[in-house]
Formats: sequence, structure tokens, C-alpha cells
Amino acid sequence: MEVAHCYLEGNADAVEFCPHEPYTKLLAASTYNLQEGDSPSRSGSVYLFDIKDLGLNLVQRIETAGVFDIRWSHGGDGGGNVALAQADADGCLRVYKIDETEDKGYTLREVCGEKISSSMCLCLDWDQSSTSIVVGLSDGSASVVSFTDSKLETVQEWKGHDFEVWTASFDLNNANLVYTGSDDCKFSCWDIRDNPSNNRVFQNSKAHTMGVCCISPNPSDPYSVFTGSYDETLRVWDMRSVSRPVNETSVSLGGGVWRIKHHPSLSGVVLAACMHNGFAVAKVSDGKGEVMESYKKHESLAYGADWYRGKDQKRSVVATCSFYDKLLRLWMPETDLTS
Repeated sequence: MEVAHCYLEGNADAVEFCPHEPYTKLLAASTYNLQEGDSPSRSGSVYLFDIKDLGLNLVQRIETAGVFDIRWSHGGDGGGNVALAQADADGCLRVYKIDETEDKGYTLREVCGEKISSSMCLCLDWDQSSTSIVVGLSDGSASVVSFTDSKLETVQEWKGHDFEVWTASFDLNNANLVYTGSDDCKFSCWDIRDNPSNNRVFQNSKAHTMGVCCISPNPSDPYSVFTGSYDETLRVWDMRSVSRPVNETSVSLGGGVWRIKHHPSLSGVVLAACMHNGFAVAKVSDGKGEVMESYKKHESLAYGADWYRGKDQKRSVVATCSFYDKLLRLWMPETDLTS
């Protein structure tokens, strides 16, 4: 069910609902634009919307470098503050916090930004305490950056892949474990307590027949991790066999699985951005997976997707965005997701 839509002033590649009260009606979106020529440049923007009354009410637009990924923190930064992190094409990691004023309402304020690499920052994830950020880089490396007192400091960096690291994620139950996925088709896990390049927990290079785009640990199952790939398949892994992860089940979604977002309250229900095949709501349970609903009202690469996490809606609400048509949409799945 269509709720609202708008066009951004750039190629849209990521959307993220704030998961924290009282900010759950805040939606962040980002863009990436490549200006080709003798001196190519990559520019972008971060947008902040208020979706009160289920509209896309633009609050703020911040011009920046080309943005590849944005993520809200899990639990503030230890001081109760909510933060939004940005990974960009200039090799920078930037962090914003929410300000509130009487005249402008909620806005984002950059509190720190550091150039952490000469390569491009392609993806990021917060640990559960929101004091560390893992960043995947275009040269095949990954970095772990500490975030304390609004300061960023690189504490680990290692080259674990041959090509671009499109996805990196902390384990939800053990902050010492980091998952990475790359264009080299490898899905890896690293122990960051020491030099991670010497502490690889596992690496699977056979399951994904094309590059690994997305790694998404299941918040309702400590042993379950979902992966997405250019090979158009959503895979579910059981991590209890860390020496050789077991591929429990797979679901063919078509188009290349770029993003996987778990439903905030329904175990096994995920929203997937499928690049050339729109968006899909899928359900995985008892070792079986099925596509519950497809959404194909975007006319370009399906990249950004997220669930609304506020408690005031009786039905699920999602935000999706697509790249070249610069389109951001709010919609409600028509399927009864609880059945």
C-alpha cells in the first residue's frame, strides 16, 4: 500500500529509520553522485525526514561527499545520545547527533569526522554498545574505529579480502567478532581482540557464487546470520559450527540481494533490497524460506530499505529507495506478516 514518496536531489542508496524513542519518526536517507571527467568527484547528501502523519516531511539536507552507507547507533554512545554514522567516498567516517530546537525541531549536527583511509568507505556497522564502528573499504580492508567522547580513533585495520568489502557487521552477542563480505565471494569472520589477519575464525568461499553484498545477524536468534549476494540468493547460516558454518536454507529473490533488514518484532521476517528485482518481504522458519510479497514500484536499482520501529502503527511501515530514479518511498506491506 502506497503511503508517500518524494524525489531526492541525487542517486538514492540508503534509508534508515531511527530506532530510538522519541526519535522513531525520523528517517535518514543518503545519496551518491559521481561526476565523471578528467578530475572525477563524488558528492552526496544526507537527508533527515519527519514521517509524522505518514508523510515525508523534509527537515534537513546536509551536503557532503558521496555517501555509501548510513547507520543509526544501537544504544546511544553511552551517554544516552543517539548518533548517525556515515561512510563516504572520501575515505571518511562521520558521526552526527540529534539536536532539538524550538524553531527547527530535530536536526543533525556533525560531532566528529575522520579520514580513516585513502580508499573509499563502502559500509559500516555499530557494535551493540555503540562505542565501536566497523568499516568496509574499497581496497579489501576493514577497520574498527572507536567512538568515545565524540572522538573517532582507528584501533584495528586489516586486509582480509582481494576486492571491495561491501558489507561488514559485528556479531550481536560477541563484540569481538566481526563478519565481512566482499566482491571476492568470501564470507568471513574475524576475532578483533588481536591482529584480526591472524585471527580469522572462518572463511567460506564456496557458498556464494558471486560477491557478498550484505551480512545481517538475526536479532531474535543468536546463532543465525543472513547473507545476501549478487548471485540473487538470501542465505541463512547457523553459526554454532564456527569452523565450518552450516548453510541452513536459501531463498531465491532475484536481482542481487543488496540489503537485508530484520522485522523489529517478527522473528524470521526480513525486508530485502534486490537491486534489479525491486524489494521483497520474505519469511524464514523451520529451515524453509518463502517470499511473502514483492514490491516493484521503483524503476531503478533497489538499494535502501528499512522498517519503521515506532509502536504507534498497527501495520508495518517500510521505507525504500532506488538509485538512478532518485526515488524514496514509504509503503505498507499488504500481506499479513503474522500468518
